[in-house]
Amino acid sequence: MSGGAVASLPEGLLDEGLWFRVEAAASAAAVRRAAERLADELGIPERTTADLSIVVAEAAGNLVKHADEGVMLVRPVRVDDRAGVEIVAIDRGPGMADIPRSVGDGHSTAGTLGIGLGAIVRQSSWYDLYSAPGRGTVLAAQVWEGKTPEPAWAAGLTRPMTGEPVSGDAYAIRDLDGRKQVLLADGLGHGRLAHVAAQEAVRVFRSTPAGPPLAVVEALHRTLNHTRGAALAVAELDPARGVVRCSGLGNISGTVLSPDGTRRGMVSLPGIAGHQKRQLREYDYPLPPGALVIMHSDGLVDRWTLQGQFGLLDHSPQVIAASLLREAGTRRDDAGILVAKAS
Repeated sequence: MSGGAVASLPEGLLDEGLWFRVEAAASAAAVRRAAERLADELGIPERTTADLSIVVAEAAGNLVKHADEGVMLVRPVRVDDRAGVEIVAIDRGPGMADIPRSVGDGHSTAGTLGIGLGAIVRQSSWYDLYSAPGRGTVLAAQVWEGKTPEPAWAAGLTRPMTGEPVSGDAYAIRDLDGRKQVLLADGLGHGRLAHVAAQEAVRVFRSTPAGPPLAVVEALHRTLNHTRGAALAVAELDPARGVVRCSGLGNISGTVLSPDGTRRGMVSLPGIAGHQKRQLREYDYPLPPGALVIMHSDGLVDRWTLQGQFGLLDHSPQVIAASLLREAGTRRDDAGILVAKAS
C-alpha cells in the first residue's frame, strides 16, 4: 500500500463508498482510478486489482456508450477480516431483452467488439445483472482476492442528496448469536451532522449485545442523545418461525414483500432516537418463504412499484435495492434503502 494514501482518498470512499455520474470517457476513467486507489488502500494485490480495473472500465464504458443517467457506486465490502471492492452500476438506458446473448462475447449494439459484459463476468469474483427493456440495467459486481464469500442475505445502498459530500442515511447488518438483524437510520436533516448521527447509530448497533429489536432500539435511543438524533428501525428475520420482528422510531418505511407481490407495511412509531419517543413497541409480521424485508428512508417515495420489472425478486439484495433506488429515489434528500431475504 502507498504510505499516506488515506489522506488523499476522496471523502467516504474507504467507508460508505462514492457515487459517480458516468456520462463521458473522462468520468469513466475517474471511476476506474478511484477503484484502483480503494483496492490499494485495502491491501488488495496488484493481480486482483488488475481484474478490478477491467471490471470497472468495462462497466463504466457500457454506461458511457449505452446508458441514460448512468451512475456507479464504488465501495469496499468486508467479511470477517477480509475486504474486497464492489461496484453497483445503474442506468435508465434501453435495457436488454436477452441477457445471456448480451453477456456472450461478440454481441454489440454500438459497433464495438462486444466483449464488455463477458469481461465483467470473467474477471469478477461475483456478479449479478438485471435488465428490463425500456427501464434500464442494474449491475452489481465484486472482486476479491482468494475465495469469494457466500452471497449476502441482506444489502443496502445510501446516496447523499445533490450537493452534499456525505449521506445522512446509514444501514448495518449483523448475524449475532443466531439473530439476523438489520438497521436503517436516517440522521435528522442532512449534511455532516446528519451523517454523524447515522454513523453513531451504526456503531452502537454493531456493539450492542444480541437482543430483540425493541431492546436494540432502546439502546440506540439512550446513546444518541449527544447527536442531532435519527429516525431508525431494527428488524430481525426469523425464517424458521416464519416471522419478522421490527421496532422503529421515526419516519422509516418498512415492507414485507411476499413472492406473489403482496405488500405488508411495518410500523415505526413517531419520534427521534436520542431525543423524543413515546412508549416503544415491537411488532411481529408473517414472513413467508422467499419473502423480502425492505426498509427505506423518506429519500425514497413510498409509492414504489415492481411493475414492469419481471423476475427482479429472484436477484440479489444489492440489485433489488439498486433497482428500487432508481425507481423511487429522490435527489432532494439523502436516500437509504436496505433489502433482506428471508431465505
